[in-house]
Amino acid sequence: MRVVIQRVNSAAVKVNNDVISSINQGLLLLVGFEEEETTADMQWLANKIINLRIFNDSDGLMNLSVADINGDILVVSQFTLYAWTKKGNRPSFSRAASYEIGEKYYNTFLEILQNCFNKIIFKGIFGANMQIDLVNDGPVTIIMDTKNKDF
Repeated sequence: MRVVIQRVNSAAVKVNNDVISSINQGLLLLVGFEEEETTADMQWLANKIINLRIFNDSDGLMNLSVADINGDILVVSQFTLYAWTKKGNRPSFSRAASYEIGEKYYNTFLEILQNCFNKIIFKGIFGANMQIDLVNDGPVTIIMDTKNKDF
């Protein structure tokens, strides 16, 4: 499982020009899944994301988590995080989970994240063509991969 974590001042997801989800200060998570994921990895990642100290304290140091600032979380599925670009110029997505498995993992991850966080988790629509508006704060963007936890 891969996730791109973006610290945002605001973010919104649109489908067919309709805003379906939006947040104020918090985290925008772009998540992708492989065929073989575990709930243990999803739990590890959820805890890591919620406790990741990437928000500034009163001294301007990144010492606060999204929970500490009472921020929001918006989760958007993005299978293209598993693009393979080594050969040719057209990416292959063969490493990404199939639609059915990816949707199952997405819903499981949302449930795990919700159980770890004391606020509503906002989300996109799995498999939809979405447009994402965001104001990246910093910018602070972090990539995490459950298969490479040293990343």
